[in-house]
Amino acid sequence: MLLRSGFGFIFTALLRSGSSFSSTGIAALAMCNQETGSGVLKLPGSHGGGLVCNGPESPQCPIRMQEWKEIIRTAVDALQQGSVIGVPTDTIYGIACLAQNSEAIRRIYEIKGRNGNKPLAICVGNVEDIYRYCTVTVPDPLLHDLLPGPVTLVFERSGTLNKDLNPFTPLVGVRIPNHAFMQELALKCHEPLALTSANISSQGSTLTVEEFQDLWPRLALVIDGGRIGDACSPESRLGSTVVNLSIPGCYSIIRPGCALAVTEEILQNRYSLVSHS
Repeated sequence: MLLRSGFGFIFTALLRSGSSFSSTGIAALAMCNQETGSGVLKLPGSHGGGLVCNGPESPQCPIRMQEWKEIIRTAVDALQQGSVIGVPTDTIYGIACLAQNSEAIRRIYEIKGRNGNKPLAICVGNVEDIYRYCTVTVPDPLLHDLLPGPVTLVFERSGTLNKDLNPFTPLVGVRIPNHAFMQELALKCHEPLALTSANISSQGSTLTVEEFQDLWPRLALVIDGGRIGDACSPESRLGSTVVNLSIPGCYSIIRPGCALAVTEEILQNRYSLVSHS
């Protein structure tokens, strides 16, 4: 039986991966379990003051590389067993599962209480992966100008993508968050993640793991990347800018999000795309 949340799952995953967790890592996990009763892992180098670590080798993060790798392995293990986990991104906190796992997709909708006709975006680890799951209609440099970043690009989906993911539309939104953990997680899974905001549908987006604590019991794992953005600024909770690029030569804004101005500047001034309502 799969342990879907808590300390037991973490240890099971680490043992299965053959990992040798450091003494400080064990102590940190034990503290998480005692204080919250949930499987919450804090990313090395993340801070509560808004700095989210850009990876274990970041100069701002005097980090234990082994702990970073073990957290990645534990998250991959949870996802590959069909679980849903809580994750930090470059905009807001999200919940994620493997996009190719139909049962996990169903669970995400159930956890959020989300309308089944609202689509989920996918998250990949690099621009090259976008071509596997989408029919790209824009020049490759445009993708690299916008991604990684706080933008969701919508294209026609390819036949490679799970037919149970957003079966009501031929389109799919794709993200590459500007966050080292999310990029490495997607790459290590070797398939796209389904990604949506970490909140009950219609409630506000979340900037800390504590803000979606009501979801923890239904998640196998929660990755704490520290506070994202400024909790006092409404703009910090807008999420990514969502832009439809499925029609060649045109774009349309589906959600303004947090990066509207810079996104339109790139689309219009660098690539001469025309806004199409």
